[in-house]
Amino acid sequence: MERTSGTERTSGTGRTGGVTGASGGGGALRLVAVSAGLSSPSSTRLLADRLAEATSRELAVEDRKAEVEIVELRDLAVEIANHLVTGFPAPALSAALEAVTGADGLIVVSPVFAGSYSGLFKSFFDLIEPDALTGTPVLLAATGGTARHSLVVEHAMRPLFSYLHALTLPTAVFAATDDWGAGADAYAGGLPARIDRAGGEFAGLLRGLTPSTNGDADESDEVVPFEQLLANLE
Repeated sequence: MERTSGTERTSGTGRTGGVTGASGGGGALRLVAVSAGLSSPSSTRLLADRLAEATSRELAVEDRKAEVEIVELRDLAVEIANHLVTGFPAPALSAALEAVTGADGLIVVSPVFAGSYSGLFKSFFDLIEPDALTGTPVLLAATGGTARHSLVVEHAMRPLFSYLHALTLPTAVFAATDDWGAGADAYAGGLPARIDRAGGEFAGLLRGLTPSTNGDADESDEVVPFEQLLANLE
């Protein structure tokens, strides 16, 4: 697969290479998976790929197409650091930020460092405007050495995306090193079953979206002043 500016684009579950080869069409949902894995190959990237494939597969059941783009933060690490100190994004980073903020749905996967998401993961999302992800469906996932780190999704990642006003899927996926083994977690169906479940639930959430309209406020939704709410109690 070609790698272009830290992002890779696919259509449905089949890879097409580059960032312009997708053929999802005007009705395709834009699904962006952000991987903060540092190594290559990376279990974090593998989990991002598997979740994107599971979601695309479930969407295809009801003839909904998904245009999938992978954002590899390891390829953008220097540009992220430069942007933090200069305030100006390089072209590749700018394209990645536009992909994330313009997505109909996000899959975000971080390795666990010191009991939380990685610094690279946080630094990237620090560059996102606070209201840019408002209403965007997000599937949370993380990887770590042991299951003891599994709550990082709840105590670190979910509050971050709540602050960004995103709509996080209640079901998240954590993959420990042992989860990639053939006999791991056999009672619960294993990691593949958990990936399929999360992908199915995420696809169900995305099916209700009109492509490229996430985050648009309904004109009929009015903010009621606090004083008026108090008055109504009298």
